[in-house]
Amino acid sequence: MARILVVDDSAVSRKSLKEILERAGHQIVGEAGDGLDALEKYKSLKPDLVTMDITMPRVSGIEGLKSIVAEDDAARVVMISALGQGAKILEALQNGARHYLTKPFEADKVVDAVTEVLAA
Repeated sequence: MARILVVDDSAVSRKSLKEILERAGHQIVGEAGDGLDALEKYKSLKPDLVTMDITMPRVSGIEGLKSIVAEDDAARVVMISALGQGAKILEALQNGARHYLTKPFEADKVVDAVTEVLAA
């Protein structure tokens, strides 16, 4: 079981991820709606893993990822993107993301990605 922070500007996506991850035995320790809020919650909650949407208002997921990795270079972040955002996914991986998922996501792929990143 891991302590996970779910970051997405869509409440529907956060709820869906939360349900998938909780069914897999993980604990959701917090939720955030943008990259700035994600950094603050990361610092206070110290989660084992973060799921981070790429496209968000105010502070993007890429900027949030960079901030979290600057804070903790061992941070485990799984990026979530819409289909067709290949360049953004590559940028995220180059900046410290450990894995990525595309929306709409499937429960088994979410669980597999999280399991893989936690095991690494």
